[in-house]
Amino acid sequence: MLDFNRFEIITFDCYGTLINWEDGILRCLRQILAAHGKDGDDATVLQLYGDFEARAEQGGYRRYREVLQSVVRQFGEHLGFAPTEREILSLPESLPNWKPWPDTVRALQELQTRFRLAIISNVDDDLFAATQPRLDVKFDQVITAQQAQAYKPSLKIFELALSRIGPARRILHVGQSIYHDVLPAKSLGLATVWVNRPSHRAGVGAVKAAEGHPDLQVSSLEELATAAVRR
Repeated sequence: MLDFNRFEIITFDCYGTLINWEDGILRCLRQILAAHGKDGDDATVLQLYGDFEARAEQGGYRRYREVLQSVVRQFGEHLGFAPTEREILSLPESLPNWKPWPDTVRALQELQTRFRLAIISNVDDDLFAATQPRLDVKFDQVITAQQAQAYKPSLKIFELALSRIGPARRILHVGQSIYHDVLPAKSLGLATVWVNRPSHRAGVGAVKAAEGHPDLQVSSLEELATAAVRR
């Protein structure tokens, strides 16, 4: 068990960890696929999403809105259909409507009674601004891919966070993705919590598969709040 007394600030991944992005992703992509007579089980759709998103984030930086548009185009290329411009825009435009996990807000409010809270997210500033009211807490810092001009698992976004809120020994990073969060955070000396949320791809989610060793694994933010605040 982690010694939570050593931490002053908890940094969170947002989409997947605080927000149930799988539900949002699948709702939008299912509509697009159905319009073109395409199908596939949820796990396959999420695997393709993770692969296409990672591909779109390689090379020179582009905004997350454009990454999501690229994901839709890649689905079309892979499955043999031409998405409409409206469909290409629909995935990033759906993001502000993605909802928090049922335990997110209460757990964040509890954790904030003991720790400062921050966000480290692969997102554009304006897209996170549209999500933030759903989380109903004030974050000390919000660090985005747009600010860092790089996407996790790049170390640049974590290094930007450390420059604002360090030192690493006082930070606990919490994320749903081993690939995006646990591995890069640990490489910079941050303690990590893996939130193994329910998923159609158990243990992986809508991201690239990876293996790592977080300092703590929980199945929900409520479990983290119990360990960090209620005990």
